[in-house]
Amino acid sequence: MARNSVQTTATDTVLDRRVPGSGGKIRVFVAESSHMASQLIEAALQKHHQKFAVRSFSAGSSETFRKLEENDPHVAIISADLQDGSLTGFQVLHRLRDSKLNPAVIMLLNSAERDLVIDAFRAGARGIFTRAHSVDALPRCIYAVHQGQVWLDNDQVQFLLELVMRLRPLQSVKPGGIALLTQREQHVVALVAEGMRNEEISQKLNVTEHTVRNYLCRIFEKLGISSRVELVLYALSR
Repeated sequence: MARNSVQTTATDTVLDRRVPGSGGKIRVFVAESSHMASQLIEAALQKHHQKFAVRSFSAGSSETFRKLEENDPHVAIISADLQDGSLTGFQVLHRLRDSKLNPAVIMLLNSAERDLVIDAFRAGARGIFTRAHSVDALPRCIYAVHQGQVWLDNDQVQFLLELVMRLRPLQSVKPGGIALLTQREQHVVALVAEGMRNEEISQKLNVTEHTVRNYLCRIFEKLGISSRVELVLYALSR
């Protein structure tokens, strides 16, 4: 992974989850937003075909979950952004958490933003891999999470330590709270749901990033949520 990568090992005995039906290989599922991206990852992993049995797909969140049910992989690499929108990969993680499926999930992020890293682990991810990392490190990441370890870098370890200090369950906000928001706040929610970052929102609304952060704080308080991902999930549920 990166030169500062960290693997934290589970203290319990880890069972070998490879099965005879796949020739002793680790079954790996890749879900991406585009066919090209999924094929590029699959091609990189095919260099290790003696160890991995890889299936890759480009689909929306519902179809991705259905494919996971069909394939029952040992390790699932799920992009945060799928065909039905920005951060919809998190919806797949939530559905996995409530299902009988138990793959070790690696969340593929565009960048290691603090809130996204934290929410990925809160939703059940075992590893974080960003597009800034070399794909050559991905096999080691797969091996680590398959063996019951957690894959993250030193900065992400710090994020999780901060999470322990302020841990609270990921909220599921019911529809209807939009009436509590001003028209400008509703516009900010829509822009966040489109995947815009604070800098992009500030340019779109012609305000400072500090003002955007203030908008988000008020929105979080009114809706009873605590993170950007929760806000996106709320917007998508409407």
